[in-house]
Amino acid sequence: MENLSLIATVGFIHLLALISPGPDFVVACSNSIQYSKKTGLWTAVGFGIGVSVHICFAFFGLSWLVSQSGYAFNIVKYMGAGYLIYLGINSIISNKMFSTVSERQNKKSIKWFEAVANGLLTNILNPKATLFFISLFTLVVGPGVDYMVMIFLTFVLISSTILWFSLVAIFLSQNKIRELFERFQLKLNLFFGIILALAGIGVVWF
Repeated sequence: MENLSLIATVGFIHLLALISPGPDFVVACSNSIQYSKKTGLWTAVGFGIGVSVHICFAFFGLSWLVSQSGYAFNIVKYMGAGYLIYLGINSIISNKMFSTVSERQNKKSIKWFEAVANGLLTNILNPKATLFFISLFTLVVGPGVDYMVMIFLTFVLISSTILWFSLVAIFLSQNKIRELFERFQLKLNLFFGIILALAGIGVVWF
């Protein structure tokens, strides 16, 4: 009963973190709308792999080590900020490069491994995600958790991440949503680009 309560608590906290706006959500929206549902789904898989990396780091104490070392944490922070700013600038540049619907249709999708890498790098280079999992596994899970419970928790966190962002991709790939995007594509590209760049600047600033 205690284990079920722990799993439910961790799952709920993680769900709240998934739903809250952040770099992962912005990238999921951008890839799903700008490219295709398939790209959005592969991006969700990348987020799931990123979560598994964070869990491994937290489980073996590497995240704690990063949090305790200002130098190591700053490396992760600046790498994450740089990647977010890169994504933002790339979106803003594409806003200038593609000005018509026909031109946009020539860039319908990207390779599946590019989408996975996009989601993976966005997730693992987010220092706030690192701190989130440190807090989660330190304050809620604790070091004495049973291995089987830990395995099940890992499955819950990874699967819920992939499921949530897959739903986001499916929703944003609907015809009506896509038609709306086709009407406002340039402004949306600019919007996503600015948000991602500001998120990167925010990571460094705060």
